[in-house]
Amino acid sequence: MGKRKDLKYYLSLPYTIQITREDETTWFARVVELPGCMTEGDTPEEAADMIQDALAGWLEVALEDGRPIPEPQTGEAYSGRFVVRVPRTLHQQLVEAAEQEGVSLNQFINVALAGRITRPTIAKAKSPSMINRTRSAKSARVAVR
Repeated sequence: MGKRKDLKYYLSLPYTIQITREDETTWFARVVELPGCMTEGDTPEEAADMIQDALAGWLEVALEDGRPIPEPQTGEAYSGRFVVRVPRTLHQQLVEAAEQEGVSLNQFINVALAGRITRPTIAKAKSPSMINRTRSAKSARVAVR
């Protein structure tokens, strides 16, 4: 028989907590995997504390209502590899650009994709600092971008 999925179970999962600076006096926190689970605080520490309460409240209501609760995906769910088809002209342009940079096509596309993904996130944060915190009963990781 599987483990009973109660509040304690869900609170032990490594949900991803994202904290961003909204303006000079407000920090916004959200649980990435749980739509609508968010809060604000005057400091990043306050927002981090408050999101824990918001997380517990969100989970309690979802359990009471019998709604499905998304669980965090582990890094193991992503192989780091995918296949994409592009028009021949785009393929040619990418190869030529990689050659101009003196790097492999794979490395060129990897850097281009990474740059495109991180730029909007930083712009949205309105601050050079963005904190991603993964919550776990056994460990916590904090990354500042």
